[in-house]
Amino acid sequence: MNRRNFVEWLGLSSGTFATGGIPFFLAGNIRRGRESFVEKRKEFTADVVIAGAGIGGFAAAMAALRNEHTVILTEETDWIGGQFTQQGLSCPDEHPWIETHGATQLYRNFRIAVREYYRKNYRLTDIARAKKNLNPGDGLVSGLCFEPKVALAVFHNFLAPYFRSGKLHLFLQYKIVEADVTGDRVTTLKARHSISGTDIVLRAPYFIDATELGDLLPLTGTEYVTGSESKNQTNELHAPEVANPHNQQAFNFCFAMDFLEGENHTINKPAQYDFWKNYIPTLSPPWPGKLLKMDYSNPSTLQPKTLGFDPRGIPTGKALNLWNYRRIINKQNFKPGTFKSDITIVNWPQNDFFLGNIVDVKKEKLTQNIDAAKQLSLSLLYWLQTEVPRADGGLGWPGLRLRPDVMGTEDGLAKYPYIREPRRIKAVFTILEEHVGEANRILVSGKERSKKAADFFDSVGVGYYHIDLHPTTAGNNYIDFNSLLFQIPMGALLPQRMKNLLAASKNIGTTHITNGCYRLHPVEWSIGEAVGMLVSFALKNKVSPHQVREQHSLLADFQSFIRSQGLETHWPA
Repeated sequence: MNRRNFVEWLGLSSGTFATGGIPFFLAGNIRRGRESFVEKRKEFTADVVIAGAGIGGFAAAMAALRNEHTVILTEETDWIGGQFTQQGLSCPDEHPWIETHGATQLYRNFRIAVREYYRKNYRLTDIARAKKNLNPGDGLVSGLCFEPKVALAVFHNFLAPYFRSGKLHLFLQYKIVEADVTGDRVTTLKARHSISGTDIVLRAPYFIDATELGDLLPLTGTEYVTGSESKNQTNELHAPEVANPHNQQAFNFCFAMDFLEGENHTINKPAQYDFWKNYIPTLSPPWPGKLLKMDYSNPSTLQPKTLGFDPRGIPTGKALNLWNYRRIINKQNFKPGTFKSDITIVNWPQNDFFLGNIVDVKKEKLTQNIDAAKQLSLSLLYWLQTEVPRADGGLGWPGLRLRPDVMGTEDGLAKYPYIREPRRIKAVFTILEEHVGEANRILVSGKERSKKAADFFDSVGVGYYHIDLHPTTAGNNYIDFNSLLFQIPMGALLPQRMKNLLAASKNIGTTHITNGCYRLHPVEWSIGEAVGMLVSFALKNKVSPHQVREQHSLLADFQSFIRSQGLETHWPA
């Protein structure tokens, strides 16, 4: 597929192309023996610079663009979309009310557009096509499970009008490497292309950190925290007695696979397979045996629990069949011959990597941990192909096939690790367990059962997910318990000191504990969209974001503004 066909597959018009056949939105990112316009122009200016084109960054960009602002958006990979695309989680973790409320209208428009993309471009069965809430994969985790590339196409369709108007500059494969700061304000960022080494300088009155790891925080000197706070610091019910800034949740590399019965697609034995095959996690409370088994710790009770696996999709007794859990293609939804097999995404307990961090570690250690996490995922696949016990007494399913085309990579793993816990800003307001955790709310309120999360006066969004922390690098097993329908306070998006830098991803002012319910797809989207609109409001009213929160009349106007564009500030009664 040539470049033009690739972009047309993404749903972009020919009007996005610049001279020489290079699409405008990829200018400076694809070099084919010619100078790019980036190399001719070293500095770019916009109303806002957004670092990171994941879910939060994309939503922030859309919010600013639809309000007539110019945007520079950088992304260190060659795909925008974050968890939905580059991280392979196109089977989002969502709450049960997502079809009607509990997210922004733009988020629901995205979900509608994904379904319409399948109706328009795929050979669906008549039954599947007629379903209002079509779920292409019928995955159990979500009412909408789909291919990462479809999300990518929809994202680019949403951005296409702004490429054509020139309001958006998107720089793919550019990572922020330096920042100029004067006092409590960022003046410029320097971004470097990962292949050519080209540097560009980005200037704006506002900067948004929507990176997956909170990369702008150390570069700009913005105060931040990592790891787990102590009970003495936060008074949280589930906080440990001793703080540990290195205690962070597992990350992993997702991958996609299908199953062709009677064929052999076994990969070469991974270099670290013998280690991972025999590895027994050292966690507290204990993990039930080896990591590469169908037994794991029940997240809420920590008692041993057995999972099932059968790539034919058939029931596995009382145990959950992991094949169906994050399935993104159910071939029965498509006419015969469209897909040879179902396709499923592997983001399981067995490929969570918690033997090392990728935040605030030396480059050598970062590379080592990334490589080890990839080896774990490949080892899990190899184990499934060769050694996982089957119900008939046999071992392994050699017909399992890695799908690099689904992830857009050569090794078949996602382009970027799935990140649960990044750096978090020291915020004007920090969300604690007492604000959103059901049991902690009961203690604070003194009531027999508290049914409401804290009501934030500066709410700019809503969300819901139970507090779900995966095993950590310091040896904690799952921490998983009930939360309540919560709000997103503006104060958690604002650094204590920096005036023109805002957080728009999982890097907001949560704790290690409350990060567990604010890190999911629709919540990150709501955070990013609120931040994009906050920048717009601040620019149009010539005030600072901090002033918007501090002045009652400005805050009321801003909340009215965001509600008028489909952001919910409160859950329905």
